[in-house]
Amino acid sequence: MSDLEKYVTGRKKRDTEFASGYDSGYEAFKFGAILKELRLEKGMTQEELAQKMHTRRTIVSRMETHPADIRLSTFAKAADVFGKKMKIGMI
Repeated sequence: MSDLEKYVTGRKKRDTEFASGYDSGYEAFKFGAILKELRLEKGMTQEELAQKMHTRRTIVSRMETHPADIRLSTFAKAADVFGKKMKIGMI
């Protein structure tokens, strides 16, 4: 277990507020990171992706940096651009 994993595990045990928001925040972060990775792999700019999604570059930027505030339908549009399908699991 890495130092970060040890810290997060310990903090979750001590701080219920941190624990309740951590997992959902991490999942949102992953959406943004995956989107950015796909975009860069295709050599696309945020503007190019935005045009293909029929939206604004600022939306793409927000999706990559603050994805918790973005609708799932907007992420689905991005997934379509890359020929991907979104899969959302329930615990």
